[in-house]
Amino acid sequence: MALGRRMSVERRRELKRLYWAGMSIRDITAQVGCGRDTVFNLHRQCPWPPRNRSAYRLTLEEREEISRGLEAKLSLSEIARRLKRSTSTITREVNHQGAHRYRAWRGEERAEKLMARPKSRKLAVPSPLSEAVEARLKEKWSPEQIAKDLKVAYPEQPAMNVSHEAIYQALYIQGRGALRKELSRYLRKGRPLRRKRAREELRGKIRDMVNISERPAEAADRAVPGHWEGDLIMGADNHSAIGTLVERTTRYVMLLHLADGKTADCVRDALTKKIQSLPIELRRSLTWDQGKELAGHAQFSVDTGVSVYFCDPHSPWQRGSNENTNGLLRQYFPKGTDLSQHSAAELDRVARELNGRPRETLGWRKPAERLNELLGGKQLAA
Repeated sequence: MALGRRMSVERRRELKRLYWAGMSIRDITAQVGCGRDTVFNLHRQCPWPPRNRSAYRLTLEEREEISRGLEAKLSLSEIARRLKRSTSTITREVNHQGAHRYRAWRGEERAEKLMARPKSRKLAVPSPLSEAVEARLKEKWSPEQIAKDLKVAYPEQPAMNVSHEAIYQALYIQGRGALRKELSRYLRKGRPLRRKRAREELRGKIRDMVNISERPAEAADRAVPGHWEGDLIMGADNHSAIGTLVERTTRYVMLLHLADGKTADCVRDALTKKIQSLPIELRRSLTWDQGKELAGHAQFSVDTGVSVYFCDPHSPWQRGSNENTNGLLRQYFPKGTDLSQHSAAELDRVARELNGRPRETLGWRKPAERLNELLGGKQLAA
């Protein structure tokens, strides 16, 4: 019979506490009222000290209340209300065993097992799972693809399921005795070591930046036209560039011809000229990333009356419309090509084509039509 069924949860917890407090086995058996074999078996099954339990975790007493509530045919929401817990917490707890089979001591033992450290790793020893993972890695599958495929292939076998993060850790963390290190060459990047997620900001800070969090609410909800997003798309070896502007409400596109280069002065001058060609009602704000090419934003704002707001570092989604448009522009200006070969007239032609395409986000209207409609029929050049 399992240990948890021979001894109550309270006595088992007290036994573990006394053992790890340094009490002798003779004194433990006398105080708890158990045999020496029970102490040895418990240590063999749980060879780590008890962990401090967070106040957010269910207690044994709460699990007993759950059991009594289920026996009284109370709903899970009613049990949660009595315990002052979230209904989802109670639902997860009950679902592990089932409402008809729920026992407080089983839930408590499961919680202790999950809290135990260190945890055994699925890929730490050779197994059918590790063989399946290795085979897919050799076919150049990504860890995420492997994890999803195994879940589909073995839906009823938890032992054959693994998360993509566990695969990465088995490849990159030293001393785990898990997947062979040479398998990392089959990953997309082929890196022998894992890079840190947080990237250090190496570029100098732009003076007097105004963060996007201070941008007017009317720009965020796209209710009023005249708020723009901007960026540069780069050519081969970053030696050439084209400036891109997208109006947030209508997705209207304008392209900047940077014939004299992509320095801060050149970008500011080209941007100023393009913005000044717009009606005053379309000159409200500009959102840019923290690239140094817009270091002259203060003078640009003085010349045009357009406020400039800068995105947070590494947050391209804060200029989502512009990022999407830059992707479309690569159909015309492929990566790795010299962008300086394109004339201003050609850039205007490409902008007209994009502005003449129906867009799903506009209800299949065209950006040019939508903008001209907001301007009362006034036509704009690309």
